[in-house]
Amino acid sequence: MTTPFFSLLLPLKIFKKFPGSKWTYAGPDGEKSWSKKYPSCGGLLQSPIDLHGDILQFDASLPALEFLGYNVSAEEQLLLTNNGHSVKLNLVPDMHIQGLQSRYSATQLHLHWGNQNNPQGSEHTVGGRHFAAEVSEGQAGKGGGHQVRSEHGKMGSFNPSYDKIFSHLQDVKYKGQEVPVPGFNIEELLPERPSEYYRYRGSLTTPPCHPTVLWTVFRNPVQVSQEQLLALETALYCTQVDDPSPREMVNNFRRVQKFDERMVYVSFRQEQDLPYAGLSLGIILSVALAGILGICIVLGVSIWLFRRRKSSNKGGSNKGVIYKPAIKKETEAHV
Repeated sequence: MTTPFFSLLLPLKIFKKFPGSKWTYAGPDGEKSWSKKYPSCGGLLQSPIDLHGDILQFDASLPALEFLGYNVSAEEQLLLTNNGHSVKLNLVPDMHIQGLQSRYSATQLHLHWGNQNNPQGSEHTVGGRHFAAEVSEGQAGKGGGHQVRSEHGKMGSFNPSYDKIFSHLQDVKYKGQEVPVPGFNIEELLPERPSEYYRYRGSLTTPPCHPTVLWTVFRNPVQVSQEQLLALETALYCTQVDDPSPREMVNNFRRVQKFDERMVYVSFRQEQDLPYAGLSLGIILSVALAGILGICIVLGVSIWLFRRRKSSNKGGSNKGVIYKPAIKKETEAHV
């Protein structure tokens, strides 16, 4: 069964524990060696990918999504955990999204980010461009499948909704630590216009990289402040509190994967659907301005030539006419 992933760029994603699994993003057990222990990581339909114009196709049948059960009571505790790869927030199973072919119950959300010197830690890219972070929310189906929604995060204004998570980061500084977080409206974490999204079939972005995921990546990013992003990039460690060689939890994102011969379906009209497909707005404006300038030059030259010809006709209208003075005396003599 295909697993749907919803990406909010901050994107949300599912992490599933596998007994005895050992992997990291860097070092001997890093991304380049994942396929040795987890063959699917070197296989087809891998995620994340770059979302660019050549592979996008508008699909009018993609429905608007409705988020049900997302307003969690403050009396209900959500468990925030450092799992050594990311910080994840366990969700309540009553949360689900209406607008999918099957019903999936929420399991957890987690984040990906870069580091304070290079704050570009999203997994999916758009037109080759990384965002500051990605939040992935995973949901599980009855048949064992999963769906994930994902959103990108960019640096901007302070985000009070995300601070309901970030304010507890110091309590889960090391691997294995966890802290209860009062429930809140999870829908507040969504970006503007969640009806605009990308949809494609891919994989988990962490081992075992099973290619059974239906990804939904939201088009519009959410904003977090520079201070909030810095807290995320500097607060956490991949190692336990008593580890003699502590490792900072940074750059916890998988690199963009080869897309093969898939298509990405979008629920929104894009610039490429308009005339001059494939051209950027800057190129279109440059061509338009050049055209206007060319028209002005042609009009100017035409007016100048017209005036010159008109002036020339006036000056030459007396040519070929010879005036001879009348000889009065000779005329009188003949009378």
